[in-house]
Amino acid sequence: MSLEIQNAVIVKPAISDARQHESYGALVWRRLKRSWTGMIGLVMVCALLLMALFAEFLAPMDPKATGVGFAPPQAIHITDRDGNLVSPRSYPLADGQELDPITFQPVIGPDYDNPQVLGLFVKGDPYYLFGLIPAERHLIGAVDGSHVHFLGTDKFGRDVLSRIFYGARISLMIALIVVSIVTVVGTTVGMVSGYFGGRFDAWTQRVVELILAFPQLPFYLALTSLIPVTAPTHVFLGFVILVMSGLGWAQMSREVRGKTLALARIDYVRAAIAVGATDRRIIFQHILPNVLSHVIVSVTLAIPSVVLLESFLGFLGFAVKPPLISWGLMLQDTATYSVIGSYPWILSPVAFVLLTVFAFNALGDGLRDAVDPY
Repeated sequence: MSLEIQNAVIVKPAISDARQHESYGALVWRRLKRSWTGMIGLVMVCALLLMALFAEFLAPMDPKATGVGFAPPQAIHITDRDGNLVSPRSYPLADGQELDPITFQPVIGPDYDNPQVLGLFVKGDPYYLFGLIPAERHLIGAVDGSHVHFLGTDKFGRDVLSRIFYGARISLMIALIVVSIVTVVGTTVGMVSGYFGGRFDAWTQRVVELILAFPQLPFYLALTSLIPVTAPTHVFLGFVILVMSGLGWAQMSREVRGKTLALARIDYVRAAIAVGATDRRIIFQHILPNVLSHVIVSVTLAIPSVVLLESFLGFLGFAVKPPLISWGLMLQDTATYSVIGSYPWILSPVAFVLLTVFAFNALGDGLRDAVDPY
């Protein structure tokens, strides 16, 4: 029996060389793929970014083109008036002669005598893709080039769906720029403050507390009201981004400082100090990789917050000015209850704001589990 035990061979589970030499990014991706909420959020975030990037191609028409005001959405039909199966089509809206007894507006109904046959990659209003490439193909629209309003029109007769696609570019651009500035400034200040400590940390935290003490909404309104109405739109947009970034980095700095205070006392940091490593190397080579997981999650949670803030300020008229388009600016048409009750499709940008918030929150939840080694 003892001889059999001595001759026994211990079989170890086979681990591929690729698995043994996986990088940190590969490990994070493998963990993220196990989270179905994280993958749903990643797919939705990619779809939103592609929507903003190819807004001209996805939009059925020019977002500045006007027509019938507050026209209801046009449905897609696969049957004709008699119930026979036909190719996908929509029916244009014709102004009726009768007035609505409540709103006293013309009753707008479908014109069944002039159907609009729908197709993919159809010719429509010309545009410049990425501002450089002239094109006139749109993803979906009427084959004859006429305008189709899948989500209706606003008070000026502009297509709501096209404006949503264009508005995604401005809203997401503001969120990404603001969060990038907040992340770089807040992470750097937090790590430096927590690592050096002493008087430098004390004075830095007093500045952070001063910024956190500002009532943000009145401060936003006061600063944006200082810009003249005649100022160029890009100047107004840049000032809004600067104000959001200037008031947003303090919270990130406070969170990163708390992580750095704990990491600065760990053995490998003290060992790096003992062998003569510079402060810059210790901060960016030893401390930064260990706070990166918290920073990534904070970024994914900060982006929807900025989108909501921009939508709120845009609704009040303090974020984006025409001719630029954003989701918040589009919501200005919903300022009265009578408009919402009579034309509920004007609230369509709210659905995209909610989808954006859900997508980034779901992605952040999946990344939190993927980047956390514990």
